[in-house]
Amino acid sequence: MSTESTLREDICRFGRSLFERGLTPGSSGNISVKLDDGTFLVTPTNASLGFLDPAKLSRLDAEGRLVSGEAPTKEVPLHSALYQTRGSARAIVHLHSTHSVALSMLPEIDPRAALPPLTAYYLMKCGYTALVPYYRPGDPAVADAIRGLAGKYSSVLLANHGPVVAGDTLEAAVFATEELEETAKLYLLLRGLNPRHLSRAQVADLVKVFRLTLPERGDEH
Repeated sequence: MSTESTLREDICRFGRSLFERGLTPGSSGNISVKLDDGTFLVTPTNASLGFLDPAKLSRLDAEGRLVSGEAPTKEVPLHSALYQTRGSARAIVHLHSTHSVALSMLPEIDPRAALPPLTAYYLMKCGYTALVPYYRPGDPAVADAIRGLAGKYSSVLLANHGPVVAGDTLEAAVFATEELEETAKLYLLLRGLNPRHLSRAQVADLVKVFRLTLPERGDEH
C-alpha cells in the first residue's frame, strides 16, 4: 500500500509528466487520489500540473470539504461524483488534452460510445467512453451528469472541455487518459477514411481473455 507521502509525490510526478508533454496546458487539468480513510488528495485551484508542491496539495474529507492544504480545484464535484458511483476508482485524472477536446465537439459522436473500437489497448485501458453535455467548468450540475452514468464508465468526455478518467491506481488512470488521447488522435486522423474497426468477434475475444466489463451496447459498433 502506498503511503500518503508517496501518493503526494506521485501526483506531482505524473502531473509534471503530463504537463511537459503538452497534454494539459497552463493551469488546466486536475488530479485526485482517494486515501484508505475515505479522504482524498486533489490538486489546488489555478495550479499548473507541471509545478505542483506535494505539501500544498489539497486534502478533502469524504464530503469534499477542505481539511488541509491550498484551496482545491473547482472540479471537486466532478471527482466526488465519479468516486461515489464507481466503487473501484482510487484515482481520477482530468485534462484539457487537445485531441480529446476536439473529439468531444464533433457532431457524430455517440454519447454512449464516443469512440469506436479502433484498437485493443483502447478497450483494455478505457473500455468505452461516455460523452456528457457541456457544462460551465465547476458547475455542480456536471456531477449530476456523472452520477447519471451510474458508474458504468471509467472514461468520460466532457463536451467542449476534456476527458475525465478513473483508475484503480493513479498510474492506471494516467495511462488510460493517455490511451484515450492517442485514440482520439487516431480517430481524427482517420475521420472520413472508413477505417476498419475491431469486429464484434474481436471485441468479444478481448472481453473474454482480459475479463473486460464494457458498458451496454459497446460491441454494437
